[in-house]
Amino acid sequence: MEDLRAFCASLNNRSVGVIGVGISNRPVIDFLLRHGARVTARDRRNPEAAKELIGQLRARGVACRFGEDYLEDITESLLLKSPGIRPDLPQLQKAIENGAVLSSEMELFLRFCPCPVFAVTGSDGKTTTTTLTSLFLRAAAENTPRRVFLGGNIGTPLLPQIEAITKDDFVAVELSSFQLFGMRPRIARAALTNITPNHLNWHTDMQEYIDAKKNIFLGQSACDVLVLNAQNPQTAALISKAPGQVILFSSEKEPQLCAPNIKAVYFLRKSSVIRRDRFGERAVLDTAQVLLPGRHNLENIMTAAALTEDFVPHEKMQRVIDTFSGVAHRLQLVRKKDGVLFYNSSIDSSPARTCAALSTFGKNVILILGGYDKKVSYEPLCRPVSQHAKAVVLTGASAPLIEKALASGDGAVAAAIPRCTEPNFEAAVRRAAALAAAGDAVVLSPACASFDCFANFEERGNTFCKIVNSL
Repeated sequence: MEDLRAFCASLNNRSVGVIGVGISNRPVIDFLLRHGARVTARDRRNPEAAKELIGQLRARGVACRFGEDYLEDITESLLLKSPGIRPDLPQLQKAIENGAVLSSEMELFLRFCPCPVFAVTGSDGKTTTTTLTSLFLRAAAENTPRRVFLGGNIGTPLLPQIEAITKDDFVAVELSSFQLFGMRPRIARAALTNITPNHLNWHTDMQEYIDAKKNIFLGQSACDVLVLNAQNPQTAALISKAPGQVILFSSEKEPQLCAPNIKAVYFLRKSSVIRRDRFGERAVLDTAQVLLPGRHNLENIMTAAALTEDFVPHEKMQRVIDTFSGVAHRLQLVRKKDGVLFYNSSIDSSPARTCAALSTFGKNVILILGGYDKKVSYEPLCRPVSQHAKAVVLTGASAPLIEKALASGDGAVAAAIPRCTEPNFEAAVRRAAALAAAGDAVVLSPACASFDCFANFEERGNTFCKIVNSL
């Protein structure tokens, strides 16, 4: 592990540019200032709209470059970019040619972190799996000095905390394709939940998206572990690419120990999670009392169990899953009113996530769809919608695209499922509530990002909860 103290010392009087001054990067600025760096904050936001923030930064000695030309005239020797900013922008490439080092908060953290890191990526299930991983590790750390840190794409920057982390601690981290793009960290315990089309408005194509996800394990060594989804074709194809040991999981079949590097497999048999290796098999977890709805959440449990199996006894995992009710904005039960259940699953920003959410219900869903279009196909929604939805309410920028897909992708959908479009989000929620009867579930599972109307999925989910609680 590289010397953190030497890196921190190197920041003194060094010019550092922080590109993208969102909430997660502000603690990073604090960290840099604490170590004597000369910081320039660069952000695309209109200077007038960000006047208060600019004033706060300048009061602390931070230079500010805001507006459309925020990437011009880069002279800083170290650049830390936000995940959503592509590293191949011409201005950044020019800065690199002139001697600047381009990195990110997460890349630096993984470079210097002194303790075991348990990292999760994938198109779906990242946050729940990472949260479960942290809870499993915390259960194992009870009555010990060991601490467990949780962060990454979940929203908590870890670099500002790194000096408090010791070699005896654990870190659970969620990593997005944006964070992984362009870096190849050494992560001893990594998991890839699945890969389905997503973020194709940012990535140049599907292969670039896949390649970014692969970076979570390509820096591993022979003694490291990679957890893969055996039933997802894209992840199953990566078994032979893993430098270290592989653990497979599946909720639909019994994976085989079909390659020399496969250490073990996890699968379901009735209500039991079975672990099999070359020495035999045994039931390790009972899912009968699991509070999380849906088969996809059983997959999240298996992923977290496989990721932490060398560190956490299965009996302690069991205690966690028997009490864990989920993460906000992920099939979160908001309220029951007049026999109607209202669920907030705002995190569902892709068709694959919405399909997984729908699979937890019968044919009693009033489904709210739509938002910012990420340039993915909406046709995969057709069959699950026809199987589980009583009605669909469309809203947001992508509403016409989803309507077209539902109308043309599967005749049963167009013929049998009532659909309507509402001009704004609140109207959509109220229309969905009006369409519901006792025994139905109103489900916000948009299959799209939130950026057409909201800053992020949390704001969208919170708005949904507020509207529902006002009904």
